[in-house]
Amino acid sequence: SNAHNRKRQAEAHSDDEGDNVPATPGGGLVFGSSPPRRATTSSRLQLPPSSPPAFLGDYDEDEDMDQPGRLEDAEDAEAEGELLALDDSDDEGEDLFGPGMDRDYQRNATLDTYDPALLDDDGEYAAMDPAERARVEARLRRRDGEAAAAATSRIPLAFMQDEDDDDLWGRRKRAGGQSKHAHLLAAATAAVDTERVLTLDELRDTRGMSVAAWVSEAAPRQTIAREFRRFLLSYTDDHGASVYGERIRQLGAANGESLEVSYAHLARARPVLAFFLANAPREMLSIMDDVAMDAVLAMFPGYARIRGAISVRVQGLPTTCSLRDLRQAQLNSLVRVSGVVSRRTGVFPQLKFIKFDCGKCGAVLGPFAQGAATEVRVSLCVACQARGPFTVNSEQTVYRNYQRLTLQETPGSVPAGRLPRHREVVLLADLIDCARPGDEIEITGIYAHAPDATAVARHGFPVFATVIEANHVARRADEFAAVRLTEDDRRAIRALARDEHVGRRIVRSIAPSIYGHEQIKTALALALFGGVAKDIGGKLRTRGDINVLLLGDPGTAKSQLLKFVESTTHRAVFTTGQGASAVGLTASVRKDPVTREWTLEGGALVLADRGVCLIDEFDKMNDADRTSIHEAMEQQSISISKAGIVTTLHARCAVIAAANPIGGRYRPQLPFSQNVELTEPILSRFDVLCVVRDEVDPVKDELLARFVVQSHTRSHPLFAAQPQEEVEEVTDGIPQDLLRKYIMYARETVSPRISDRFSDRIAHLYAELRRESLATASVPITVRHIESMVRLAEAHARMHLRDYVRNDDIEVAIRVALEGFISAQKISVMRALRRKFSKYLYARRDHFELLYYLLGRLVQERLTFYALKYPGSLPEQVEISKSDFEAQAAAFGVNDCADFYASPLVTQQMFTVDAQRNVISKRLQTTE
Repeated sequence: SNAHNRKRQAEAHSDDEGDNVPATPGGGLVFGSSPPRRATTSSRLQLPPSSPPAFLGDYDEDEDMDQPGRLEDAEDAEAEGELLALDDSDDEGEDLFGPGMDRDYQRNATLDTYDPALLDDDGEYAAMDPAERARVEARLRRRDGEAAAAATSRIPLAFMQDEDDDDLWGRRKRAGGQSKHAHLLAAATAAVDTERVLTLDELRDTRGMSVAAWVSEAAPRQTIAREFRRFLLSYTDDHGASVYGERIRQLGAANGESLEVSYAHLARARPVLAFFLANAPREMLSIMDDVAMDAVLAMFPGYARIRGAISVRVQGLPTTCSLRDLRQAQLNSLVRVSGVVSRRTGVFPQLKFIKFDCGKCGAVLGPFAQGAATEVRVSLCVACQARGPFTVNSEQTVYRNYQRLTLQETPGSVPAGRLPRHREVVLLADLIDCARPGDEIEITGIYAHAPDATAVARHGFPVFATVIEANHVARRADEFAAVRLTEDDRRAIRALARDEHVGRRIVRSIAPSIYGHEQIKTALALALFGGVAKDIGGKLRTRGDINVLLLGDPGTAKSQLLKFVESTTHRAVFTTGQGASAVGLTASVRKDPVTREWTLEGGALVLADRGVCLIDEFDKMNDADRTSIHEAMEQQSISISKAGIVTTLHARCAVIAAANPIGGRYRPQLPFSQNVELTEPILSRFDVLCVVRDEVDPVKDELLARFVVQSHTRSHPLFAAQPQEEVEEVTDGIPQDLLRKYIMYARETVSPRISDRFSDRIAHLYAELRRESLATASVPITVRHIESMVRLAEAHARMHLRDYVRNDDIEVAIRVALEGFISAQKISVMRALRRKFSKYLYARRDHFELLYYLLGRLVQERLTFYALKYPGSLPEQVEISKSDFEAQAAAFGVNDCADFYASPLVTQQMFTVDAQRNVISKRLQTTE
């Protein structure tokens, strides 16, 4: 019978196990010896490293195999089938000693010829020395033994790789050829109760329970622990290296207590665990923390003396939610939010596990886990049955660090006309002090609720306060983490940078709906890109941000320019001088209503850290409030010394301010200092001064009126449905979205360097400006203006994505600085300075704009002469000598005007060039 055959085969197998098989010194079998009929379980696991790891079942060879139902895996069933096949072949196989036995030994030419392709008779391999063969075979046996040990403990070799060894099999040069942590990991991977461990398919079925209730059950907890353990041990990167084995090694090297786990990795390898983690994070994280501690102890056995627990930090949650969109549906689930820290409390000790001392018998009760919502109280002593008194055992009670943050919406993400929302964030353990007021951070945590006694007493019915229990905090150390640039974006940015006229296109893309103001737009574009900040030996820091002041007549679109900058930059805070105070711009100290502690709350400059702070109506601020921003504008820090709080906050931002002159209009007959109520210390902190004057110019006024009408026409909702005829439009502008990404990319990746060969040129110009400033007694020129020109040159190089500053960058920086200095002079001094510094003012300038300015000035002169000759009338057409125009252009270094004549700037403004008559005509009025 089959049972009898299996029994007889098992007996034969047990007899073979005791046979001594002769072997060579290298470990091979002696020729003529017969191998065992069936390999044992231990020998069956000696697989080479290239083989897949063996699956260890619960098969026991000592048990009686006749009992049904004892084969618990597919491998034992396969072994059972092999035994039956061997018994059947012995009983019913071919008889080799029957009649015709001699025919097996007769010569057969067909069968006795070997295939030449399978023969290796080239003689290129020499005979191996016996000693060398023994060494090779010993190494192979050691390799197979290590692979078998790893398969026995179910630990991937990649997890235990030593980063200091290069040899794959030389990483285990320890006693017995195994890792000294192998037995620890083997014990860690053993299941606690195999009867209650579920499969992944069974784990998916929550049996009508909520995810939190299902995860709290014993069997799902063990299954989750087993699967997360396997995930930590087996997840590898594209090169086959263990991802979390390396992270655990780095954690141990830094004595850390947080293990970062990528949600994308977990969702790819164990989707069920990722789903449970998002919906029941509190229960899942408690399981994952224990498993992570086991994995760390497996690699570092004495790590428990350094850190008592390991916290798993989940990073890369795919869904992001804004603070104003948090609702009831997100309660008790994992959320990912971002914002600016507006307030931070001190660090307090919070109870984690508490123990009590009985006042009567002295027994120690506990430990009891302290929750975040309710306080643990003991009502009965288990030793003496007394009901008190009980005191907290402060020596054996375990504490943890506790801190609260107030996270406010990023200023740029608040909808128009809305107030920014804020949420309270709880930081525990090593997450404390990870951010300060003004920092923009991204938090992944549990959106939880707790009863609010104050709100209940105020409203008369139960009201819950919501908090975010932080699990992972990503501090946005730079301003570019807010927008993730795709590869298509980077390709478009690099293609845009290859355009040699990209600087002119960027300037024209700054507030394209506002006509003119080329100087102001150039200054704002350079301020958006900014210079390079220098940190000299960690002792002296020089700012790289560019401060700009716009001063001019009302109705010159100063506020509109500020609004455009606010919508273009990644992080901007807009405020007005009338509604801003000193503490509102810098920082304030207030008393927390819950803890009654003094806390720090950042102002506009702190919230705009690594961004732009826009201040409108700058002249409406009083002197005390304006003085408070002196430190923020130059040192880019705010020092606080109030209510026992002495600290320094970062205010690394560019300040762009707009102000109106005294009396409402700018008077060019007076110097700059008499046109504005600003002191010299605050004026010297602005890198660029832009004076905006509303001058009467018939040519410019006509162009401005036409531009405004066309702008309203293009902005009409029905404009797309109408035929577009004779509409002037900026054809070489850059879309605002692409411009925003271009600015972010440039500030992130480009840090231009300036060469020493430009020092003589800047020094000579600085000496001339100092002499003129002393003579005119207008805007003072200080050493800060040298740094301003360096920052402007770096910003212009960064605008073109260059890693070095060229000569044209220096020329543009000098021109922008000179334009601000000359425009702040009296009108008589201004003309003299323009003639003196003309070589700087018109160098590297857009020739089309310069030529158009010269042409407009000639038209204005002819109109003035016509008005004096024929008062009260206006000609239909004005003719200008082409030779006179080209002579003035040559005086400014432009010798070829052919491209200008064919440009749209000439044709669209109703200019006509007559080469035969050598005149340029300007049509002013149309006749019916």
